[in-house]
Amino acid sequence: MESLIPIRRLELRDLTPARVSLPTTGHSIATSEVLNFQLAHAQARDAVHALLHPPAFAQRLQTELPILAEASIPVLQLRTNAHDRAAYLRQPILGRTLHPDSVAQLQPAPSDLAIVIADGLSALAVERNAIPLLAHLLPQLLGAGWTIAPLSLVQQGRVAIDDPIGFHLGASLSLVLIGERPGLSSPDSLGAYLTWHPHPDRTDADRNCLSNIRAGGLSPESASERLLWYLQTARARQISGTSLKEGSVELKAPATFTETRSEQNREP
Repeated sequence: MESLIPIRRLELRDLTPARVSLPTTGHSIATSEVLNFQLAHAQARDAVHALLHPPAFAQRLQTELPILAEASIPVLQLRTNAHDRAAYLRQPILGRTLHPDSVAQLQPAPSDLAIVIADGLSALAVERNAIPLLAHLLPQLLGAGWTIAPLSLVQQGRVAIDDPIGFHLGASLSLVLIGERPGLSSPDSLGAYLTWHPHPDRTDADRNCLSNIRAGGLSPESASERLLWYLQTARARQISGTSLKEGSVELKAPATFTETRSEQNREP
């Protein structure tokens, strides 16, 4: 009978949400763990197929981020060439290009940064994490004198959708906050990708990424601080992607210089 008693041979589960050191009954995984796996799988599938409702989320942005109105940053509701979720999932290229009607909404004006929010593969991630992240990031950027283009909210968007948006808005940098592919322990993980001089011809090698922004992962506060370093350094060095590596010794000085210059610009 002793062999039927669940035993945790290692305490790894105290260190990670990954499915390690699972309890067993005899030689089989405990029923509770099998059911938990099935639940996590269902939650991941639901997250992929869930839809973002742009009008409702745009209202949330304006209500929960009053700094947008204070800084005169409008919210644009855009869509890609994926006409529905099925097309979006089956033809990824459609989620990387803007619908002509949305292109017509973009008016070029020089700015430091274009911020894009896209549903990606998890609208749940956007609904839970995009606003808390921006609540920390926007005050720091605006306080440092950054000019922000209209905020773009995109339905059925992929990572590269910030390239045409940033290009048509005339922004020096683009930042897209997007729902990541759900995992079995994280159906609500948000990713952040930034690109220097966005253009439709940019590739993944031109982007920098922060991932796993969520409760239980990278907190909005920590993500904001790391994104601020990336944005400041990308602007100072005029680079992004494989040329810009977090923690690189040779890149620490320019970021500090940018912060100092911003402080000087705020002096009367």
